[in-house]
Amino acid sequence: MTGNDSMVLRVAGRPVGRYVTRPELPARLSPRPYLHPVTTLAGTAVTELSPADHTHHLGVGVAVPDVEGFNFWGGRTYVRDQGPTELDNHGAQRHTAYHRREADGFTEELRWVAAPGELLRERRTVTATALTDGAWALDLAFALTNVSGRPLSVGSPATNGRPGAAYGGFFWRARKEDAAPGVFTEAADGTDAVHGHTADWVALAGSAWTLVFAAATEATRRDPWFVRTEEYPGVGSSLAYDARLPVPPGKTVERRVVTVVADGRLDRREAAALAAKAVSA
Repeated sequence: MTGNDSMVLRVAGRPVGRYVTRPELPARLSPRPYLHPVTTLAGTAVTELSPADHTHHLGVGVAVPDVEGFNFWGGRTYVRDQGPTELDNHGAQRHTAYHRREADGFTEELRWVAAPGELLRERRTVTATALTDGAWALDLAFALTNVSGRPLSVGSPATNGRPGAAYGGFFWRARKEDAAPGVFTEAADGTDAVHGHTADWVALAGSAWTLVFAAATEATRRDPWFVRTEEYPGVGSSLAYDARLPVPPGKTVERRVVTVVADGRLDRREAAALAAKAVSA
């Protein structure tokens, strides 16, 4: 544990991640809680915070570029027939309370606030679990409830006219190295074969680390994966891939991704086994 504004996640007493609850960030970055640094059990960092290529990428968290036109992702907004545009439309995720706060994780309540007021109320649960001597799992589940009193919808640059850019939801900005990481699923290899497709899990393999992102619920498994490896390494689960996601008043959107954080480069068999163990842990 640390102060009110951050906490340290531990696995078997070993620190593996810091959760920053109330970051002091400019409005343009869509201020929100995030996990950084996240490390392997051997201490290798596998996240980045505000890197030069995308200063609004904040480690691990939940970020959405379009909630009824408001930007909870940070940076520019993709405008149809215009492209990425600087707009004064950024929202913020504000931590309101912890319902559980322990060394291995927490449950918290967040308010998603923009110019009209509170749009969404979120309940987020994060848990760190030991898997093997060389791997642990980060379980992140979120439930977004429309508390605005009017219909809302979630969009992405893809639904606003930019093909392939269906980011928004769970997102992990990974460690950038000299060489791009490898990416594979149970049945596919390479970014082109994985990005924009559904799969039970996606693995991102760096020089001495592997992340295996497992969709842990039926709703999450229906969302295609967003994967980048060349420009920057990042993986997310797309809430709005080819159409906006409606969230009627009082309704809730729930998703859960469990990520294996492993030392070394895992092969397909090892990744599949650890993903299965992580989801069932």
